[in-house]
Amino acid sequence: MHENSYGLAAFWLQGDIVIKVVAVLLLLMSIVSWYVIITRAWQAVKLRASAKVMGEFWHSHSFEEGISILQSHDQQSPFSALALGGQAAVEHHTQSKNDLHGQLSLAEWLTESLRGDIDESTERMQAGLPILASVGSTAPFIGLFGTVWGIYHALVSIGASGQASIDKVAGPVGEALIMTAFGLAVAIPAVLGYNTLMRTNKTNINKMRRFARQLHAYFLTGSPRNKTNKSAGA
Repeated sequence: MHENSYGLAAFWLQGDIVIKVVAVLLLLMSIVSWYVIITRAWQAVKLRASAKVMGEFWHSHSFEEGISILQSHDQQSPFSALALGGQAAVEHHTQSKNDLHGQLSLAEWLTESLRGDIDESTERMQAGLPILASVGSTAPFIGLFGTVWGIYHALVSIGASGQASIDKVAGPVGEALIMTAFGLAVAIPAVLGYNTLMRTNKTNINKMRRFARQLHAYFLTGSPRNKTNKSAGA
C-alpha cells in the first residue's frame, strides 16, 4: 500500500520545531478566542434578557418589588446592581453629611456613583475582548510566518537532495501554505466575534445609561425616602 507523503499528517511529521510551535500557538489562540466568544456571547444574551424586563421595574409597586423582578432573570444583572448602587449612594450621602463628600449635592454624588457602577459593568462586559482583537490582528501574520518558514525549510531540503522536479517542489510548498490558511481560520472568527460583541455591548451600555438617568430622576424626586425627608424638613 502506497503511503501518502503529503497532507497535514506528513506536514506535521516533516516539520521542524518552528513549524510545530507555530501550529500549537495558533491552536491555543483559536481555543482562547472561542472561549471568549462563547462566554461573552452568553453574558450578552443574559443581559439582553434583563434589559427586556427593565420596563417592568418601573411598573412595579415598590422599589423592592422592582429589584426582585430584575433579579428573577439574572441574579447578577447590572440593572439591579445600578438600582441597588443608587439606593446605597443616597443612603450613604444622607448618613454622611459631616464627611467631605457630604459637601457635594445629592445630585452630583448620585451621578458619580451611577457612572462608577456603569464603568464597572462595562469593564466586566468587555473583559476578554482585547484578546479577540489581538488574535484577529496577529494570527494571519503568525500563519504567514509559518508558511514562509515552511517554504524555506522545504526548498532547503529539495536543494540538498538535488531533485527539483515540479512534484518535489509543489507538494512541500502547498503544504506550507496550510499555515496561512490556519492563521486566517483563527483570525476571522476572532474579528467577527469582536465586532459583534462590541456592537452588542454598546447597545447594552446605552440601555444602562438610560436606566441610570431614570434612576437618577427617581431618587431625586420620586423616591418615597426623599419625599419623607422633604416632609420632615418642612
